[in-house]
Amino acid sequence: MKIDERTFIALDLGTSNILAFVGKQGIVYDEPSIMAYDNMTNSLVALGNDAYEMVGKTNDNIRMVIPIRDGVITDLDAAKDLLKHVFGKLKMLNDWKNSIILLACPSEVTKLERDALKQVAYDMGAEIVIVEEEVKMAALGAGINIDVPKGNIVIDIGGGTTDIAIISAGDIVISRSIKVAGNAFDEEIKKYIRSEYNVTIGDKTAENAKKELGSLAKYKGERTLSVFGRDIVSGLPKEAIISSEEIRNVLVNAFSRITDLLIELMENTPPELAGDIISNGFTICGGGSQIRGIKEYFNGIFSVPCQISPNPLTGVIEGAKTFQKVISNRIENDYYGKNAKNVKKGSQSSYI
Repeated sequence: MKIDERTFIALDLGTSNILAFVGKQGIVYDEPSIMAYDNMTNSLVALGNDAYEMVGKTNDNIRMVIPIRDGVITDLDAAKDLLKHVFGKLKMLNDWKNSIILLACPSEVTKLERDALKQVAYDMGAEIVIVEEEVKMAALGAGINIDVPKGNIVIDIGGGTTDIAIISAGDIVISRSIKVAGNAFDEEIKKYIRSEYNVTIGDKTAENAKKELGSLAKYKGERTLSVFGRDIVSGLPKEAIISSEEIRNVLVNAFSRITDLLIELMENTPPELAGDIISNGFTICGGGSQIRGIKEYFNGIFSVPCQISPNPLTGVIEGAKTFQKVISNRIENDYYGKNAKNVKKGSQSSYI
């Protein structure tokens, strides 16, 4: 059976958000990848948007869990619960018979963890489950033709990690990953405000400050922002007024680690591909690409052209949709049949 006769489902398993795409329907799920558990019963209380609203406002009986943190699965059971919930929603759409599932995962997720996530999909009734790296799908989503033998650097700045890869001839040639991304930027902002103003702020407040004031270069309309937290001396509520320049200095400091990693990667790039990169420049993807002045920042350091993905938040899903053609060709050539392994799920065999 060809891919166009099956339901194609793609999931972007990000640190911050989970997105699910169903063929001919579009994105049917887009919620934060955070969950709330009852400590007494170890039962799931809320997840997604409902759980996000509980951040910083729970009692000791509730624990907040982010299954994928810094690009790795920190709680496999919670990750399985999350997938089961998303799959359960999709199953109501009656789209599972003969379906093909593409899971886009951070590059740091191990083979053992990938196999465990695949098993969840198989248990829910999927026939073929494929895992690809997010950075590769993000490149496709940005409009890069990765099939040609020409080097392209992709910088995918997500919630937990920044993945940098050189892609050519249909796959990743060399890649690096660092745990400096959206969540780390928030943490640095929290540390700065605590150090400079003696005020402890929450994750949501730090994230809002990043979105409202964050930049890597000066911009018109710079302003100040009032943030509220707890005085670390008196313990009472306290206000701090922070400026765009202060947040910029914090972010530039954090981004210096990303540029160091990029330099390391380029030093290990084959000479022929290095020539391509000079002309092609960098493509920046992920939520972090929305920080003001990011193009100017990278261009100023490396003197190469930079472009930002036209779909920074949904680029992985857009890339997965493009990747359907590759999957279709592989199915026609019995690629998954030749590489099939039986998975213990009754008498039904599955493809990996």
